Amino acid sequence: MLATGITLSLNHKSYLREPEGTELGRKIISESIKLIDELGFEQFTFKKLAAEIGSTEASVYRYFENKHKLLVYLVSWYWAWVDYRVSYEINNLQDPRERLRRVIDVISNTGQNDPATAHIDEEALHRIVIAEASKVYLTKDVDADNKEGYFLEYKRLCRHIADIVAELNPNYPYPHAIVSTMLEAAHQQVFFAEHLPSLTDMHGHQQPEAATCAFLKHLIFSAIDHSQ
Repeated sequence: MLATGITLSLNHKSYLREPEGTELGRKIISESIKLIDELGFEQFTFKKLAAEIGSTEASVYRYFENKHKLLVYLVSWYWAWVDYRVSYEINNLQDPRERLRRVIDVISNTGQNDPATAHIDEEALHRIVIAEASKVYLTKDVDADNKEGYFLEYKRLCRHIADIVAELNPNYPYPHAIVSTMLEAAHQQVFFAEHLPSLTDMHGHQQPEAATCAFLKHLIFSAIDHSQ
């Protein structure tokens, strides 16, 4: 059980005003998650969001310059939340192999609501990350966005896990590459299982997340243990 009432603050310029600091801001976040999950990012607009929260488009624009930056915020929040969960789960574990196993369990099972964040539907946000997260960085402005710190939460999580890989096997030459591959695969394989089943072996499983978890453990430990 996670601690109750956690607050995750993102220190970058994806927002004009910190949404967690006001009731309207929190409503913008919660309702945008519901709408993007329902409509998809392409069909989502601030006009539709304003109608959903009973406010004006202008009020939404006071928090976010455009919907891309809102998506950046949501995905960044997700990665910060995953990093928090990872830290919590491995806090009392000494063995790096067991810590890495637990990390993969967390990465593969992030589609569950956390009672500590009542205004965030993590299950819906997880679906958004699976379907939409790559749109955050696959843009022409990725270098400028990187300088603004938009990907700090993702990079911090990757570094956190890569440190465990390096501790488990200091001779393994690709700790960051294998971790970033794992983080992407954790979502891609679930997406493929639902929409492009010929690209994966997870489509025949009733719980593709569990199958993906087993695959990731095989991938990670085979690579790390092979490099001695």
